Amino acid sequence: MRAVARTILVIATMLAASSAEAQRYDPFYPVCLQTYSPGGGGMLCRYHSMAECRATASGIAAQCLTNPYYGHSLRRTYRTY
Repeated sequence: MRAVARTILVIATMLAASSAEAQRYDPFYPVCLQTYSPGGGGMLCRYHSMAECRATASGIAAQCLTNPYYGHSLRRTYRTY
């Protein structure tokens, strides 16, 4: 019985640790660059157009994607004091 409980605890810990990633999508940019590498990859959402992203992705293992979290009505607001 203890072995079953220990196994469940280990699996739950692994699942909790694997889902604790930082947000990959910046809601202020409509296009993201997904890169691929042997040690992993990355997601960088810092592009205003698909053409801008494709110019960066040219010649590397990457692809451009539309940002599913892009907030069309979101605007950066800055406080002035």
